[in-house]
Formats: sequence, structure tokens, C-alpha cells
Amino acid sequence: MIRRWLEPILNHNVDIHERMFRLLTSITMLVLLLMIFYGFLTGERSANQVVAAVCVLYVAVVYILSLKKDCVNRGATLVTLMFFFFLPFNFFTTGGMYGGAPLWFIFCFLYISIVLSGRRKGFCLMLSAIMVLVCYYFGFQYPQSVMRHTRDISYINSVAATIFVSIVVSATISFQNFVYQDENRISKEQKKEIEKLSESEKRFFASMSHEIRTPINTIIGLNEMILREAVTSEVAENARNIQGASKMLLSLINDILDLSKLESGKMEITNVSYETGIFFSDIINMIWIKAKEKGLEFHLDIDSSMPSMLCGDEVRIKQVLINILNNSVKYTKEGSVTLSVRCDKVSINRVRVYYTISDTGMGIKKENIPHLFDAFQRVDEEKNRYIEGTGLGLNIVKQLVDLMGGEISVNSVYTQGSTFLVTLEQDIIEEKALGVFTLESHARTGEASRYKQSFTAPKARLLIVDDNEMNLLVATKLLSATKIQIDTAGSGEECLKLTQLKHYDGILMDHLMSGMDGIECLHALRAQTGGMCRETPVIALTANAGSDSQLLYQNEGFSGYLAKPVNGLLLEAAVMKMLPGELVEITEEREETIIGKDVLLFDQKQRKGIAITTDSMTDLPKELLEKFEISVCPYYICTEEGRFLDGIELDADDLLTYISKGKKGYSHQPEVDDYERFFAQKLTEAQDVIHITMAKKVSEAYRTATEAAQAFENVTIVDSGHISSGIGISVLVAAYMAKNNASKEEIIETVTDIEKYINSDFIVKSTEMLVYAGKFPGSIKTLCDALMIHPIIGMRREKLTLGGIQVGDFNHVTKKYISRMLKHNKDIDKRLLIIVYVGVDEQTLSHIRELVAQCCEFEHIYLQKASCGITINAGPGAFGLMYLKKGKMES
Repeated sequence: MIRRWLEPILNHNVDIHERMFRLLTSITMLVLLLMIFYGFLTGERSANQVVAAVCVLYVAVVYILSLKKDCVNRGATLVTLMFFFFLPFNFFTTGGMYGGAPLWFIFCFLYISIVLSGRRKGFCLMLSAIMVLVCYYFGFQYPQSVMRHTRDISYINSVAATIFVSIVVSATISFQNFVYQDENRISKEQKKEIEKLSESEKRFFASMSHEIRTPINTIIGLNEMILREAVTSEVAENARNIQGASKMLLSLINDILDLSKLESGKMEITNVSYETGIFFSDIINMIWIKAKEKGLEFHLDIDSSMPSMLCGDEVRIKQVLINILNNSVKYTKEGSVTLSVRCDKVSINRVRVYYTISDTGMGIKKENIPHLFDAFQRVDEEKNRYIEGTGLGLNIVKQLVDLMGGEISVNSVYTQGSTFLVTLEQDIIEEKALGVFTLESHARTGEASRYKQSFTAPKARLLIVDDNEMNLLVATKLLSATKIQIDTAGSGEECLKLTQLKHYDGILMDHLMSGMDGIECLHALRAQTGGMCRETPVIALTANAGSDSQLLYQNEGFSGYLAKPVNGLLLEAAVMKMLPGELVEITEEREETIIGKDVLLFDQKQRKGIAITTDSMTDLPKELLEKFEISVCPYYICTEEGRFLDGIELDADDLLTYISKGKKGYSHQPEVDDYERFFAQKLTEAQDVIHITMAKKVSEAYRTATEAAQAFENVTIVDSGHISSGIGISVLVAAYMAKNNASKEEIIETVTDIEKYINSDFIVKSTEMLVYAGKFPGSIKTLCDALMIHPIIGMRREKLTLGGIQVGDFNHVTKKYISRMLKHNKDIDKRLLIIVYVGVDEQTLSHIRELVAQCCEFEHIYLQKASCGITINAGPGAFGLMYLKKGKMES
């Protein structure tokens, strides 16, 4: 019976909550039974024993039903309710605080803390605390309510309670330790199992990599031999297509292998020196075939100032770009795919490279962009179900970019295409610029480049070790033109036999061979007694690919490492470096890479780092917009005649003519779709866009632009906190900083900080348009007209407020307004003043300039006609002085 009771308590497959309920509830029943037995033992007959007997029956029923109906938490709650009845009764009938009752309160708290969970635990603990306080309060205030016992019985009760509660607490703690140790043991066993599975998985993937790369190595190697022969252009074209398809297959295999490494945290980044020309040639030759098959144009835009040699993980960077380019080709039905590369120098020997891949494909919905980099995730599955793919590519891309310390972002407008931007910093090895590409394309014309071996070494002896005959054949054929004396071995044991008899100047050795593998063979070779190749350089030529493999071979003592499939030029280069110099006869000086033979060129336009954009309400002179390359998104002017684009379809003069006829209108911010199209266009010209809007408490432009920017990771919306040329001054500061290579964060911080240093106050000739726009109540117009009051409208804490008033004839008021605005000229930044006006004639403008000159001398003063959006709100005759105050921005 005891065994049946203990079995579920000790069984780790049973829920821990249920195990504790079984244990402590059983102990509770045992304690109650001991109380009854203790009463019989001492000959004491009391109501306490009767109550204890009832409680035992109650707890037993609750215990059985709770386990039967699988409602442990409810059962534990019902047992707790029993404590709230029994413990106060026990307190008042066994001597109160002088008996053993206080210790049973401790048991109650222990039971609740361990067995109950959730809100019930907190509620019952609170009730228990209240119960204790009430019992002690009544015991203190009404001592007659506590049944007194003799001193002996009180001591016996206290000792018994102490022993019982101590045993219960000890048993509970011991059981919890047992459970912890049991769970810890199980956890360790599971960890070992997981590690074994991980090792098995790693061995499986390594084996799969080796087995798949071996036939691909044969295909690529023999195909290269075809390309070396004097074959027809058609055969050469087919051979190049085979080569490109083989490399594509290889990249898909790498995706599967790399996901396993990334998930296990075993992926390592290995930075090596590489030539950027060859790097881009390889990428294009792997992509253009697929683009050509789909009838897509492939555009390439490489920064001519790109260093000719960089240091980075060439394999991983190439993998990232090929994955994104593959996606662009897959999801683009018509149009083009473009790879743009730009670099900025961040220090003397380091550059930040921006790789941009854009397409004219189907685009990505806003709601799908956050899930774009999830593993096995394909967005818009219903629409894309016929497009092949595993859904791994972009997840691997994101993790690789993060590992390399870079950034990746995507900007997309659904149905209009997508743009991916990858940013990576790399060290400069050779500062010589890559230069401008030619329009010739080896891939397009199908003209085979004539192979010529880079060296000959007829006196050199080379041993190639591989357990695959086709691999031996491929390597031998690829090196045949070098006239090296080549021997082959089909196993590690055969290799050791040959090295015992002959001296070799170099050895190429496979790793994963049956019997003795490459590493074991190398160690045996180095320790071979009487061996003739103990000091011979050995290069690992293996299908066991990966940056972690490269580290493995280096640590094991190999002289070098080449991953299969390897092309002939790389193989020749590795062997030439391995052989003694006196045995090598160079047949041809190494030519500079002619990039134009391997890539296509369509455009050399440089993309800016950061583009500063704004809305048409900015009121900046055209020459400043052009000088700082600031783009403007137009507002709408809505009239009875229709809706017009501010500054494009309707200018301020036409609007004033329209207003003079007694007609009305209003301005409206661009729609979300307008902003999306605008931002998408700007991102073709720049890596990042910072869009500066009118104060968000004055216009809805900030909210609308922010909503549109959610479709792009490289668009940031900034609230200028101003109107008209007040916005313009913020925009000019941002554009100046962008032109001087300030970072996006620095620009945003500065624009936000200078808000309080900008003056953008207007003086209004008539309040009629302000009343119509809802800025002022109608009664104000009547009052202002009667008393010749002219309000000064300005921005205070991002709100359009009344900054003051001027009374009198407007010509007189003009002088007072200018004097007021410029009286503290020591606090004004005198580099720039923009006078924005609405319907002011030339004579009045000249007069305003004279008044300004009398108060303050500015280096540059621009007279700027207000946009239609400002015109329709301020009305004819209004003008404002926009300038920057000294302070934080003085420098």
C-alpha cells in the first residue's frame, strides 16, 4: 500500500504540482490522525479530536476526487479552506499562543506556497495572514476565549507541534531536493542525447556536403576542360551555362548546410584578402543566366572608386548577395534586376560598402516585411506557390550579415518592386581604384576566353590523394598543361607507401577518405620513419567545405586549403605557391583583371548616402533646393475647380487670382500612396531618406508620411516643429550635414535640437483666410478689421499660436513688426534670412529689404514667394522673416 502511495510521488513523469499535492495532503491527513491518536494516548477527550476526525474525512474525500477528476489546483484550494476552519479552532482550544497552534500556522503557509499556484496562491496567503492576525488579536483582547491548559500539557503540545512541523518541513525540503536532483539528472541525460544528435547531424551534413560536392567537382572540372579546348561558340556557351548552373546548385546546397551551422552556433566568419573585380565577376556569372532565361534586364552599377582589393569573408558576402539576387530574379516577372555597389571611407584603411539589390518585381506587403527574414517563411504564399524555393535564403542572409557586423534592410512597395540594402565594413588591402567597367560582356557574347596555363614545372613532382577516381581524373586534367609529374593515390595507406619510396614537392590530399582519412594520413606522413616527404607542403583539397573546416585544417598542420569544386586557375595558383620557386617557370605575367569581360554595365550614376526630402510647404528658393539636392513632395490644393498639385499644377499667383474672385480652397497633405511612390523613387537615388515635415500639430503630413514610411526600413520622418521656411531652415541644415557625410543619427538629432532656435513668425494683413481655414473664430475677423489689428502668427511648442499683435495701418505695422523681430540682433545668426511673402508687390518687397538692412545685416537674404499651401492659409499681404537664432547652432 505504501509502495502504491509513493510510486506516483517519486515518478518524474508525473507533473511536479501533482506530486507535491499528493505528498503534502497525505502529510496533512497523517498529522490530523496523529492528533487524534495523541488524544487517545494521553486519555484526553476533547472536541478538538472530533473536529480533527471530520477534517481527515473531508481531506480524504477531496484528495481522492481531485486525483480522479484531475483537478489538483481546485483540490488544493479546498484543503486550504479546511485550514481556515481547523487552525483557528485548534488555536483557541489548545492554549492559543502558549500551545502548539502557532507552528501549525507555519505549516499552513508552507502548504499554500508549495501546492497552490497562480492567483489562488496569492489570495490564500493573504487570507492566511488575516487569519493569524485575527486569532492573535482575539487571543490578546479576549483572553477568556482561549481554553487554558495546564503548564505540562501546553509544553507537551508545543513540543509535539514543533517535532511534527519540523519533520514536515524537512520532508518537504528533502523531497524538493530529490525532485531537483532527479530533474537535473534527466536534464543532463537529455543534454547528452541532444549533443549526440547534434554530432550525428553534423556528421550527416558533413558527409552530405562531401558526397554532393564530389560529383559537382567532377562536373565543373571536366566542364572547364571543355572550355579550354578550341570548341565552337555554341559548345562554349553551353559549357558556360553548365558552369553557372553547377555553381547555382552548389549555393543551394550551401544554404542547407549553413542553416544547420547557424542554428548550432558553429558558423564562423573568416576574413581573407580578395580581389573585388573577380568577386563581382563570379557573382554576375552565377546570376545573369537565370535573368536571361526569364527575359529580364540585368543592370550593374559599381562605384568606380571601389578599392581593387578588400579584406572580408568573401565566401559569405558572395553568398549573401547571390541569395538576394536569386530572390529578385525569382519574384520579378518582367523589367529588371539591378546590383548597385557604393563605398564610403570610414578611416584610413577601412571602407563601408553598400550593396543594393533592387528589382521591378511584385514587391512585398507591409504586413509581411517583419516576417521576411524568418526561416522557412515565404510571404504571400498563395500568390507565390508556383515559385521554387525553400524559404531559407533570407533567413541565412540576415544571420550572416549580423555575424559580419553589418546591417540589412528592405524597402518595398507592393506590386512595384523591392530594394534590399546590405551594409558591411571591410579593411582596405589595395587602395587602387577598381575603375570604370567596359560594356563588353564575356557572358553575353559567348566568346570563349583562350586558356593559357600560368606556369610550367616539368621537373616538379606532385602527389594527389583521393579515394574517388573521378576527382583524381579532374585534378590531373586541370593541371596537365603545367607539365608537372603527377602521381595519384586512392587511399591514405597508398599515399604512405609512395612517400616512403619517392620525394614529392607538393601533395594535394582529400580529407574524408575511407579507411585512413586525410588528417590521420598527414600526421602519419609527418611522423613516417624514413619517409621522404616529412617536410613536404600538403594542401587539403576537399569537399568538406566551410570556414570552420578551414580553421580545422590550419590547426591540424595543412599548408593550405581548397574547397571542391575548385576551378583550374585557383588550383594552379595554389600548386604554384606550394612548389619550390626554382622548379616553377612562369609562362605569363599575371594580367590585371578586366572586369568588363565578365559583367554588364548599364549605368554609372552614383547613389547618395542620405537624401533630404521635404514637402512643398517648406518655401525654399529653387537655387537652394538644387544646390543641396533637396526633393519636394507636393501638397494638394483643393478648390471648387478640382484638386491640384502645389507648385506643379498650380502656383501662388494663379491661386491669388482665384481667391480674388471670392472663391475659396484649402490645402491637403499628400496621401499615403503619394508618399510611398515618392519615397520609393528617392531610394533609387540614395541609401537612406530623411523626410522633414511641417509641425505635426498643424498638419497631418507627419502622420501620413510616417504611415507610408512603414513600408521602408531606410526612410525616417522628422517633425520640424515649424511652418513655411521655418521648415526650410531645418531642411537646409540637414542637407548641409548630409553633404558633409554626417550620419543619419547626427542629422536627426540636430534637426530635433534646432527647433527652438528657428524663428518662423508671420504677420498677417487680413485674418479672412485664417478664419476660413478654421485657425481663428469668425468674431476675431470682425474685431481685427474694426480696430486695424494685424496678428503675428508663430510656432510655440509645435503649435500655431498668436505671437503678438500690431495695430494700425499695415505699412506702419510692417516697420514695427520688422523692428520687433530683429531688435535682438546680437542673438541672430546673420548668415541667412528668408523673407517669405504672399501677394506682396515689388515696391513693398524693396521697402521690407531696406527696413531689414536698417536693423540687421545678413550675409544672404532670399525673397521667397510662399507656396500655395501657405498662401491659402495666410492670405494676400502676409509675410514673415525666417532665420536661425544663435545658440547651439552658432557653429
